[in-house]
Amino acid sequence: MVEQAQILPVAVARDLKVSDLRTALAAGWADFRAFPAFGLFFAAIFIIAGMFLYFALFTLDEAAWLVPAAGGLPLLAPFAAVGLYEVSRRREAGLPMNWRSVLGALRGRGDGQILSMGVIMFVALGFWIMLAHGIFAIFLAESGIGSESLTLLHTEAGIMMLLVGGFVGGLMALAFFSITVVSLPMLVDRQVDFITAIIVSLATFRSNTFVLLTWAVIVAVSLFVAMIPLFLGLLAVLPVLGHATWHLYRRSVSNSGAEITETAGQ
Repeated sequence: MVEQAQILPVAVARDLKVSDLRTALAAGWADFRAFPAFGLFFAAIFIIAGMFLYFALFTLDEAAWLVPAAGGLPLLAPFAAVGLYEVSRRREAGLPMNWRSVLGALRGRGDGQILSMGVIMFVALGFWIMLAHGIFAIFLAESGIGSESLTLLHTEAGIMMLLVGGFVGGLMALAFFSITVVSLPMLVDRQVDFITAIIVSLATFRSNTFVLLTWAVIVAVSLFVAMIPLFLGLLAVLPVLGHATWHLYRRSVSNSGAEITETAGQ
C-alpha cells in the first residue's frame, strides 16, 4: 500500500512467509546457545514471578484465580524479553556482550519509551484480571472465589465461563500481541517514540496477518506448555522465543535508518 509507505518512518515487509518463522526460530536457538546465561537469567526472573503468584494464590485460598493469572501472565512475556532483544541486537552487530549493556536495555535509550510500554502492559494485565473477575461473577456468582470453586469449573456454568473467558482473553492477547510484536524490539533498536513503534507494529501485523497469527499461536502454545511443569519449561522456551522475535522484527522492518550503537541502554 503506497499510503502506508508514506506515513510510516520505515518500510514494512508485506511478504512474510511461514518459512520465515522457522528461520527466526533457528536464529533464536543459535542466539540462546551462543549466550545462554542471559536467556536463563531473564527466564528465571519470569519463572520466579510465576511461581510466587502460584503459591501466593494457594496460600490466600484464591486458587480459582490461577486460570486468569495463567492467561494474563504471558502478556508480560514481551516486556521480559527486552533484554533478549538487546543480546540478539549486539550479537548481530558484532558489539561486545556484557551485563551492563544488556540490563541497560530495560530502560531503553533513556527516553522512557520502553517504560511507557511496560506501564501499558501492566495496565493491560490489571484490566484482564478485572474482566476475569466480572466473567466469574456472571457465571459463578454464588460460588464465591476460593480454592473450593475450582471444582465448579467442571460444571456447565464453569465450562461456559472458561469458554467465554478464553474467548475474551484471546482477543486481548491478540490485541496486545499485535502492538508489541514489532514495537518492543523496535524501541530497543531505534530512537523512536512508543506511539510510532506501535503504529509500525500494527502495520506489520495488518500486512502479514496470516503469518503473524501463526506466530502468535506458536508463542501462545509454547508458553502454555512450558508453564505446565512449574514454569520450568520457560528456561528454554522464553529465551528462544525472545531471540526469535528479534529476528522476525529484523525480517519485517527495513534496516534503512536503523541505529547500530554501542548500547541501547546508554
